[in-house]
Amino acid sequence: MRNLENHLGIKVGGQNIKNLRYAENTVLIAENKEDLQKLLNIVEEESRKKGLELNSKKTEVMVISRKQESPKCDIFINEVKLKQREKFKYLGTIISNDGKTNSEISARTAQAKINFQKMKTILTNKHIYTETRKSALQCYIEPVLMYGCEAWTISKQIQDKIEATEMWFLRRMLRIPWTERKQMREF
Repeated sequence: MRNLENHLGIKVGGQNIKNLRYAENTVLIAENKEDLQKLLNIVEEESRKKGLELNSKKTEVMVISRKQESPKCDIFINEVKLKQREKFKYLGTIISNDGKTNSEISARTAQAKINFQKMKTILTNKHIYTETRKSALQCYIEPVLMYGCEAWTISKQIQDKIEATEMWFLRRMLRIPWTERKQMREF
């Protein structure tokens, strides 16, 4: 990876970012397919020198673009064309080729609701103080919902969806039917 230092990646906050690494996972980043192919060739060559081999079946390519249809990006390892993906999961977060976070937020919402249901007997128990149940909600459910939120692209629609999910939790916790009109501040 040290041999990537002099190559271009993308500028983020004034810094040149070429790769993201966590344990055995690596993401190579470039502005165009030529630069990406160069980065991959360097990693492949340096890996081979150390007796390692890149697995072309486990290595994938994704183009992040604002265009309706994602541009094709033909990248190769040892003359094997890599599969191009529209989205993938990296470190528990769904990354999509449109740069938006709709699918990630939908997945987070679903997982948080599943976790709420697993803790339903505690979170809806009227014999436990409301403040204690709210603390449990904040401790065990909200982190699942908001995991990775620092990197989300938030639109009004997404904000409304998150708020609706929070309301879903509170209404179930306090056993208030959705047909009953209550303001958030009343909770």
